[in-house]
Amino acid sequence: MAVVVTGFGCTTPLGGDVASTWQAALEGRSGVRTLENDWAELYGLPVNFAGQIAVQPSEVLSRPETKRMDPSAQYAIIATREAWKHAGSPEVDPERLGAVVSSGIGGVWTLLTAWDSVREKGAARVLPLTVPMLMPNSPAAYVELEIGAKAGAHAPVSACASGAEAIGMAFEMIESGRADVVVAGGTEAAIHPLPISAFAAMQALSKRNDSPATASRPYDTTRDGFVLGEGAGIVVLESEEHARARGARIHARLVGLGMTSDAHHIAAPDPEGAGQTRAMKLALERAGLTPADVVHVNAHATSTPAGDMVEARGIRGIMGSHGDNVLLSATKSMTGHLLGGAGAVESVFTIKALEDRVAPPTINVDNPDPGLEVDLVRNTPRAMAPSGDLAAINNSFGFGGHNVALVFTTP
Repeated sequence: MAVVVTGFGCTTPLGGDVASTWQAALEGRSGVRTLENDWAELYGLPVNFAGQIAVQPSEVLSRPETKRMDPSAQYAIIATREAWKHAGSPEVDPERLGAVVSSGIGGVWTLLTAWDSVREKGAARVLPLTVPMLMPNSPAAYVELEIGAKAGAHAPVSACASGAEAIGMAFEMIESGRADVVVAGGTEAAIHPLPISAFAAMQALSKRNDSPATASRPYDTTRDGFVLGEGAGIVVLESEEHARARGARIHARLVGLGMTSDAHHIAAPDPEGAGQTRAMKLALERAGLTPADVVHVNAHATSTPAGDMVEARGIRGIMGSHGDNVLLSATKSMTGHLLGGAGAVESVFTIKALEDRVAPPTINVDNPDPGLEVDLVRNTPRAMAPSGDLAAINNSFGFGGHNVALVFTTP
């Protein structure tokens, strides 16, 4: 069963919807800023910046919605409403409609705020909706309620690969005939003193407090860690038969999925990148494509010293001499790392790149790593072929050794 993309939505550090996010990305703007609060000084945090969302949920959701949902679910609902409208609000049998929405960490704000209430005011002050708000499947459940999906609501959790894995699971729901339409993606709202402290303790975060906008620098020799971001991305996937029957506009095809695991380390990639490479190969094989068909890769590329070059070497290894013709974009340089939301927002970027036939830039690469043997799109967008079929890969990898590669093509 062929699977097509008929809608997408997002809210990110670059903008409150796809149009504003994509425009900012093409202009090479950074969404990373100094945090406007007293956390860093109050708790002695070594990092005081992040990629906070550009539009607050209170500007687009009702007050009851913001009170009853953790921010991670709020972001997912904002992106879902845009994606659903973009898809033309399809009429579909609810029992043939699914929802797969992931978060890497879940309702961390709700959990830690509730614990503060218990310690400071007693158990009686905990909100009755605390558990439904903090559950990692809460965003999936709220999306399921939002669209009335009865074919299944799922929330695969695989750290920073979660959003891409959710889209992969939705792909398989349609391919297997379980559903005609699935709303899928990822969300994260973890810009809180505890996750910042914890990631910093792992030496995973950049500490460029004096220059936040240049802190995320994938493939640059001076990269010193990732920048925490937040937001959500959602796509509407549909069987081609269902989409064509209702006359829907098809923006792209999702044709390949590769999922592997490293079995190597809880927080470091296999230094040979074997699992990552295998995910890309499996995705291409499932798509019935060869490396020569690929013109663009949206890399996972978080800006960590260890991770970026492992992925780049894997891409070059798969592409061989064709690698000279593949444009590589590392969009976390502008958004920061959205953890469970990253794979979904970057899928939206990949779809938009195919639709507009332009690869978004990678910013902050002043001194490319001398071992980089891929065509990195730096500072300004690069045009792809003006006509003909195009294929692109979106890579997402996560702590625990989770590897997901998705292959999209033009319609």
